[in-house]
Order: sequence, then C-alpha cells, then structure tokens
Amino acid sequence: MNIARPAIDPELLAPLAELPPLPPLGPEVIELLRHFPQPPIESHLEGRAVERREVTVPADDGTPIPLSIFSPTDGAAGAPCVYWIHGGGMMWGDRFSNIDVPLEWLDRFGAVVITVDYRLAPEATGTTLVDDCYRGLLWVAENAVDLGIDPGRIVVAGASAGGGLAAGVTLMARDLGTPAIAAQLLSCPMLDHRNDTVSSHQYGGPDGVWTREMNEFGWRSVLGGTADGNVSAYVSPALADDLSGLPTTYIDAGTAEVFRDEDVAYATGIWAAGGQAELHLWAGGFHGFSALFPQVRVSDAARRAQAGWLARVLEPNPDLKD
Repeated sequence: MNIARPAIDPELLAPLAELPPLPPLGPEVIELLRHFPQPPIESHLEGRAVERREVTVPADDGTPIPLSIFSPTDGAAGAPCVYWIHGGGMMWGDRFSNIDVPLEWLDRFGAVVITVDYRLAPEATGTTLVDDCYRGLLWVAENAVDLGIDPGRIVVAGASAGGGLAAGVTLMARDLGTPAIAAQLLSCPMLDHRNDTVSSHQYGGPDGVWTREMNEFGWRSVLGGTADGNVSAYVSPALADDLSGLPTTYIDAGTAEVFRDEDVAYATGIWAAGGQAELHLWAGGFHGFSALFPQVRVSDAARRAQAGWLARVLEPNPDLKD
C-alpha cells in the first residue's frame, strides 16, 4: 500500500538518482560500508592553517578510544570547541566521516574541532557507544586549558547516528554533573529505537538513503538482546522522561525522512521542560541531504542556518556595526 508522503526537493532528485542502490543491510553490507573509500583526511586539511594531533583515551574497560584534534595554527587560547560525533547508523563510519562540516566551523569561528572514534555495533552494543563518546568528551574538558579551549564554550555536535549519540552524551553529562556543555547541535539525529512515528512509516521500502527497514536493523544491532523495557535513554534519547536542564539545542531534519517526527518530538520535549531549542525542518530534504549534496540550494541554506546558530552561541555579543 502506498502511503502519502512529502516529496523530495526537485533539485535533490538528480544527484540522489546517481547514488548506487544499497542492498538490504546485513553483515556483508556493513563490512562493505566500513571499507568504502572516502577522501583522505589530508585532502580536507589541504590549504587550511590547521595543526593535527592524535591521542587515545581509555574507556572504562581500558579499550583505547581514538580522538583527532584539529586546532587553528593561529588560534588564541580560550578557543571554542566542537566535539564531533560521526554518523553511520552506529554501524560504520569513523572520526573523519563528514569532517568537512565541523572544519567549516574551525575556519569561521577559530574553533578547535575534536572528533571521536567510538566502538561500532553490532560488535559493541548497549551503552558502550555513548560511553565511549562521553569518556572522550570528559578527557577534552579535563584537558581544555592544555588544548587551548575555553571550557565554557564546548559544543557537542553530530549528524544522524552521531546526532543521537550527541544527545545521549549531553543527557549523561547533565545527569552526572560534568562536563559542562555550552550547546548541542543535532543534525537529523537518530533518537528513537521504537521506530513507530508517522514519518518512520512513510519512508519505508527498498529505496532511500536511510529507510524504516535500515533503521530497524540499525537499532537491533545496537540493542543486541536488550529487552525493550530495559533500553537506556542514553542510547535512545527519545525515552528520556525529563529533558530539563539541557544546554541550548539546535535540531534539524528534512521533511522527507524517517527521523523527522522523532526530531520534532525531541525539540518539543525540550520546550515543554522550559529549555531552549531551535528546530529547522527543510522542505524536501531526505536523510543526510545537506552532507551528501552541499551544493544544492536547500543544503546550502541548511548549512548556513547551522553556522548562524553557532555564531549566536559562540559569539553572543558581537560588535554592532552600521
């Protein structure tokens, strides 16, 4: 049965049609995606005045968690920091995935960009992924002065699965009382394992960047054998009963994607708790549109809106000029 759903932006249809079809997710496809070639990190750093540093931070069980630190070579002490958590359905990707997005913020705001490699599902399950991200963030806050970072201007950001993990990390930091997070930027975040919204039903079927069926597989991989009633809100942030006390939040999504309604609900929950959230829904945007095709007008508008919000967060009192 066909279900009525918002159409994809006409300018996105042509580049979307050029994407190769993705077979149903399974172990072989996940392994293929993990080894899918992507531009080397050096190509993103070329022409930028950036210093790169690699460190590892021990997880609670001693597993090393890699972090990459990108700092402006001419940056002053007390720079803002963007802690970037990559996407990939929680099953693939690495700390350099979509690194062009936060590097644009390094250019514009002089921000130190730090990216984290968390362990992936299905090998890692439950809270392991969000715990890894939290441990990395805690290390960043504890070493902020040495890193040239203002500990009062740390922004946690991520896209898709990374957006969901960013939300989970922010909930965890609130509940544990540390570290201080100035803001969270959640781009098309993966927030709700229940997969039962209207938009999750609208965007099922064999075709799509991220479909209802892919979402179900991804969540099964993350949750393992966890019973539904035992799922942590740090893993599936939509389960959080209390969204009070969160830092100012940016959430965006496309109208033509699975995550649309759960993202709207999360912003609504923050408002209901008295918090501040800015929500953007981009007409005709499918999942990940602005990262995949930044040259399209709706994608450019989405990326400019993110940067504009960050400017207000990181530069709250700019000099007024005529």
